Amino acid sequence: MESALTARDRVGVQDFVLLENYTSEAAFIENLRKRFKENLIYTYIGSVLVSVNPYKELEIYSKQHMERYRGVSFYEVSPHIYAIADNSYRSLRTERKDQCILISGESGAGKTEASKKILQYYAVTCPASEQVETVKDRLLQSNPVLEAFGNAKTLRNDNSSRFGKYMDVQFDYKGAPVGGHILNYLLEKSRVVHQNHGERNFHIFYQLLEGGEEDLLRRLGLERNAQNYQYLVKGQCARVSSINDKSEWKIVRKALSVINFNDDDVEELLSIVASVLHLGNVQFAKDEQGNAQVTTENQIKYLARLLSVDSTVLRESLIHKKIIAKGEELNSPLNQEQAAYARDALAKAIYGRTFSWLVRKINKSLSYKGADMHSLGNASVIGLLDIYGFEVFQHNSFEQFCINYCNEKLQQLFIELTLKSEQEEYESEGIAWEPVQYFNNKIICDLVEEKYKGIISILDEECLRPGEATDWTFLEKLEDTVKNHPHFVTHKLGDQKTRKCLGREEFRLLHYAGEVNYSVKGFLDKNNDLLFRNLKEVMCNSGNPIVHQCFDRSELTDKKRPETAATQFKNSLAQLMEILMSKEPSYVRCIKPNDAKQAARFDEVLIRHQVKYLGLIENVRVRRAGFAYRRKYEIFLQRYKSLCPETWPNWDGRAMDGVAVLVKSLGYKPEEYKMGRTKIFIRFPKTLFATEDALEVRKQSIATFLQSRWRGYHQRQKFLHMKHSAIQIQSWWRGTVGRRKAAKRKWAVEVVRRFVKGFIYRNQPRCPENEYFLDYIRYSFLMTLHRNMPKSVLDQSWPVPPPSLREASELLREMCMKNMVWKYCRRISPEWKQQLEQKVVASEIFKDKKDNYPQSVPRLFLNTRLGNDEINTKILQQLENQALTYAVPVVKYDRKGYKPRRRQLLLSQNAAYLIEEAKLKQRIDYANLTGLILLSLLS
Repeated sequence: MESALTARDRVGVQDFVLLENYTSEAAFIENLRKRFKENLIYTYIGSVLVSVNPYKELEIYSKQHMERYRGVSFYEVSPHIYAIADNSYRSLRTERKDQCILISGESGAGKTEASKKILQYYAVTCPASEQVETVKDRLLQSNPVLEAFGNAKTLRNDNSSRFGKYMDVQFDYKGAPVGGHILNYLLEKSRVVHQNHGERNFHIFYQLLEGGEEDLLRRLGLERNAQNYQYLVKGQCARVSSINDKSEWKIVRKALSVINFNDDDVEELLSIVASVLHLGNVQFAKDEQGNAQVTTENQIKYLARLLSVDSTVLRESLIHKKIIAKGEELNSPLNQEQAAYARDALAKAIYGRTFSWLVRKINKSLSYKGADMHSLGNASVIGLLDIYGFEVFQHNSFEQFCINYCNEKLQQLFIELTLKSEQEEYESEGIAWEPVQYFNNKIICDLVEEKYKGIISILDEECLRPGEATDWTFLEKLEDTVKNHPHFVTHKLGDQKTRKCLGREEFRLLHYAGEVNYSVKGFLDKNNDLLFRNLKEVMCNSGNPIVHQCFDRSELTDKKRPETAATQFKNSLAQLMEILMSKEPSYVRCIKPNDAKQAARFDEVLIRHQVKYLGLIENVRVRRAGFAYRRKYEIFLQRYKSLCPETWPNWDGRAMDGVAVLVKSLGYKPEEYKMGRTKIFIRFPKTLFATEDALEVRKQSIATFLQSRWRGYHQRQKFLHMKHSAIQIQSWWRGTVGRRKAAKRKWAVEVVRRFVKGFIYRNQPRCPENEYFLDYIRYSFLMTLHRNMPKSVLDQSWPVPPPSLREASELLREMCMKNMVWKYCRRISPEWKQQLEQKVVASEIFKDKKDNYPQSVPRLFLNTRLGNDEINTKILQQLENQALTYAVPVVKYDRKGYKPRRRQLLLSQNAAYLIEEAKLKQRIDYANLTGLILLSLLS
């Protein structure tokens, strides 16, 4: 926690005890403002946690945050609700002493959310098993059910708890939550029948109407419109934009199943909720005698069906009451006002008792059911008290009186336990205890609860005395009995200034947190909380199992007057004080930053009001009466040892001796500190601040030195690493190259050896000694042949084969030639084929018979022969009996002048014909030819 002190100018101090001007309310609030502005909603007063509602989601409740606080010393981390939860849990485990966490604050300050966060912390961080998981779920799911039936929208809070709740969470010897138990205090039953403007009834009514299934509402005789029910429109605020009743209904239904409610239980419970709504719609009118008569018979029928009672008896019970006259029971008719009172009293009784039954039902589902009795015997508990904070409204009544009385008792307990804790710590450390002056509010608690003389006793006496007792007679009795008390004043007893701000029907109490004016109107009725006997009888005969359990028939035969509401509350509060006194307490004080429920808005006037009523300044003053700061020697020495050369970097002796050397080196004055047995106590925050500032300077110098050393070390390490890496790479590469060369040389030697041996055995049959050589020779021949294959059929070249491949060589040569011929033949065209055929014929005729024949072979024959289509048809008709064997165009030269003339020469089997166009110019028989001369000199 000390690490945050260096930023105290911006975010304040994490512990109000460390404030320099700790008695200043302005300094307290300014520190709260600084932290609130930085979203630091938690601050300590010693071991007390102050929590400010941020009215927004903060990312500080994740599982990672839970693990950060788990098992960590209280002051090692920043203030948090998890630190309180974990500190209580560790104390429970290590000291084996029951713990309790007291959460207080006014409506809207975040008490309910704080208790939820604590339960969630235990659910996540505690050991788990299948049975434990069930208990965890039920502990968590009990919240939405109790909120639905016990919370309501008020002017200050959309989810205000209208009852006090104390929950014990039971842990087994392993530290796992195995059960729980809930006590409830002072449910605000009057809200069932009346709400102030801008407020609502309990959530469950609106959730049922908005989220209930159509079939369910039909069975209950309800309509979805809340405006149709008198008990839901008194505050003229049936719908609220910030509340999703339909969604909340689903959560409640799921939660009911988790905490072991079956379908019948849910149906019976909702029947009671619906009956309250129907009861509010029961209306009365006067008859001729002025007696009340029921005018809404339909509502009576619904009530009778839902509560399983006789409708006639119920109707009569609402407009009559039983009285005893001359030893006989008689039914006395009620007037319209009395009947309305009886109706509202019944509604409050049904709802209040059902809420108590609901708590008992939840307790049954949370009870420890383990078979291991040894585990049960060693179980311990952590109690969570979510109780109303000090309340001061413009109009304060009986409920505020009880709530503020409760806070007086809690303040008394808090101061006593805080002083006791301080004194025990001083004594255990061997430090002299100096008595602390503080306001002891026992005088106010006695004013309220003292037997025979206290306000509650006077109120009960006025409720029980014969005659006409009223709220005014109660006030008069107070004025007569406690008129001399310094913390009590009325309009009659006050001075002129007091009378201006105090009504005639009011009395004022000077509480530890300030003055509060209470109106006595309604005190007697609310304290009596009477329900007519005949209505009790009807409820005792109910066929609804829940109602039957809530109204015990023994009440009808018990002649003893039941305790009043104030006495019941006083007794239950006394039991609560005994419970809390038997446990080790922790405290959470919740503060509401503004009435508008807006994030980042800090209303200083409202917060000053709460700081005063929560007694926070008094708390700081008590804590600071001795020493502001205390730490174990080991922790103190470990944090500040760097400020002294003798203790840095390590101290070998006892931690206490090391701290003594350290504080001497720091120049602490004797009046600034004390040395206990295990802790050092520092009286003034400025001493700690100076030490922390010196530590920050020392840290910076050490950090600078270490950074320079680190940079040099880092660079050298980097160089050495690079050098080592280069050597490794070089070594590896040299090895790789050497291995490659050695392998290559080895391979070459082996190849040469095999080649030489094969050459020696080359003429032997194939054997292992010469097979490599022979294969190589064959391979070489084939590769040579591959590279020197003949390119045409005229190419007769062929490599000389080795002896072993001669036969194969001939076969390959023949195959190669055939392949080339085949390829050549595939490529020649019909014209080219004709040329070749003519060359063959010419070869047969002229080869070896003509000297220049070889030179004529490459020259192609010209295709000058005429086809039948080129010869005149008349000529062909004339020669039809003659088969033409040859026809060619020729040129005839005249004997005179040598004029060329185009002719056609036709050859048949017997004669030659000379043709000029369509004329047969000349026929020459072969027998008449004496010779044929060929000349190449004409062109």
